[in-house]
Amino acid sequence: MMQLYGVTLESRLMIGTARFPSPAVLRQAIEAARAEVVTVSLRRESGAERSGQAFWSLIRELGVRVLPNTAGCRTVKEAVTTACMARELFGTTWIKLEVIGEDDTLQPDVFGLVEAARVLIAQGFEVFPYTTEDLVVADKLIAAGCRVLMPWGAPIGSGRGLNNVFGLRALRAHFADVPLVIDAGIGVPSHAMQAMELGYDAVLINTAIAQARDPVAMAAAFAKAVEAGRAAREAGPMEPRDMASPSTPVLGRAFFT
Repeated sequence: MMQLYGVTLESRLMIGTARFPSPAVLRQAIEAARAEVVTVSLRRESGAERSGQAFWSLIRELGVRVLPNTAGCRTVKEAVTTACMARELFGTTWIKLEVIGEDDTLQPDVFGLVEAARVLIAQGFEVFPYTTEDLVVADKLIAAGCRVLMPWGAPIGSGRGLNNVFGLRALRAHFADVPLVIDAGIGVPSHAMQAMELGYDAVLINTAIAQARDPVAMAAAFAKAVEAGRAAREAGPMEPRDMASPSTPVLGRAFFT
């Protein structure tokens, strides 16, 4: 189990709700993943419109928690305004904060991110910032009041996995007591397993599940990978060695000449 802003969750796999072929497939994928948290963009779903009502009906039936996001926002003002609207529509103080700074990679604008986080936390939000693996930025986000960090593995929707394992490992080591969720770039279950083996608390997957040939089967595969990676981390994996180490002891063996 893990705790995010005082909420206890059993599942360490979060799912984004965009780009699924149909609401029925989305429902089946969430169930197959055994996810307890789903993200949703205010730009795509509106609680006051029919599409939003249909989405809310699905969420209520599944009993999952919504994590609204500020996807597509490029300024502090835009992100704060979107977050405030999301709080009214979805009835939650949770917000996945995105402030995009570069179009090709969708890399976060970390300066705007820290500023927006300060503003939102002062207004009572519980912020999940989409950030990079930069240690200084992480420190400033925590100082601003963030109690969870969501560093990217790779650019959003790229499926490239964990581009900077050294940086992600350093982030985990420096902020040992802060829940860390890999957000963006994971393409296959082995990427999610690697993140969990590094000691990350959870992963957020959208495109890799939604755009798979069989999204439901892929969701189930990710669920198993996350569980396996976490179990491996807790079991204490061996450290890599530069030289061979025989599994069968040489001492005591008979030698023939």
